[in-house]
Amino acid sequence: MVRVKVFIKCILSVILIAGIFFETVYEIYAAGEISAKGFVVLEAKTGRIIFGQNEHEKLPMASTTKIMTAIIALEQGNINEYFEVSPEAVKTEGSSMGLKAGDKVSLYSLCCGMLLSSGNDAANAAAIHIAGSIDKFVDLMNEKAAELGMKNTSFGSPSGLDIGEHYSTAYDMALLARYAMQNEVFSSICSEYELQVEFGNPPAKHTLTNHNKLLLWKDWIKGVKTGFTKKAGRCLVSYAEKDDVELICVTLNCPDDWNTHKTVYEEWFDKLKVREIKVGEGLRADLINGMQGYIEAEGETFKIALTDEEYANLEIKTYFERYKYAPVYEGEKLGYAKVSIGSEEILEFDLTAKETVSEKESVSMIIIWFERLLKALFSI
Repeated sequence: MVRVKVFIKCILSVILIAGIFFETVYEIYAAGEISAKGFVVLEAKTGRIIFGQNEHEKLPMASTTKIMTAIIALEQGNINEYFEVSPEAVKTEGSSMGLKAGDKVSLYSLCCGMLLSSGNDAANAAAIHIAGSIDKFVDLMNEKAAELGMKNTSFGSPSGLDIGEHYSTAYDMALLARYAMQNEVFSSICSEYELQVEFGNPPAKHTLTNHNKLLLWKDWIKGVKTGFTKKAGRCLVSYAEKDDVELICVTLNCPDDWNTHKTVYEEWFDKLKVREIKVGEGLRADLINGMQGYIEAEGETFKIALTDEEYANLEIKTYFERYKYAPVYEGEKLGYAKVSIGSEEILEFDLTAKETVSEKESVSMIIIWFERLLKALFSI
């Protein structure tokens, strides 16, 4: 009997310890203590931070840099036009798509080589072709970063090699990915696990394989880019779209990046639900001199992915003109609406007139007659 009691106590102790362990793990994750020096999850449609850890800390970002290089290249004209690879472009260390000096290649193929094979040669070749030199292209990268609001980013190379002042943050890289994924060619390239491109002298077909293993995990993973250097550690920027919810996850210097991204998506796709919100319905402004006494606003319906807690804290404020002089034209701005979660503003959009309302003809004629009378009296 004593042995049975001892055994039961041991079992209960194990259960208690296990419970404490799992609770501790949950609390650590909830507090953001994951194995990444920089980490962020962004809701792509609104750009708001869902979860973060040191998301604004400046860190090297390795080959995720090529997101910037590729999007600049794809925004050039004639991306399918062939040109010759500079000898300077292939004088680089690290990963390669297999270019040789004098090869004929297009910007499109180079972007495939950057985003799938993570070719440093591809990044350099694109940089020299576009800007004339790597240094001048780096200037373009930093100008683009400033334009996108990447306030804590400095590019030193187009490939991601640690040259000069080369750093970013998890949040800034998420902003970059959000922008780049809006480009259809960019998003189509980085979502493919394999692509066939042509380059060489003369050009020949080559098959490129994507370093992003998440693409083999779920079909709703749509990109974006891996990276690694000794200084930066393992870096990963990923993008996923499921049930009309779009998420971006960035980890910088994360030893267990694949599993971290999987855990993030499994958790947050379960928590986030798409809600349909209507704004502006029933709003009207009084019209002065109008054919009718009021003008209605065009109702705005938008969809947004929110957790239950976010939905409970959702606040919509409308700023609408109370009075308006006729005529008013369909689509004319009457005010605007701001959507916030707590103190964080996430959306702003215009409220416009639902229809055209002209001014009263009789009033117009009285004004004209009155003006004529004043002119007549003034001339006497």
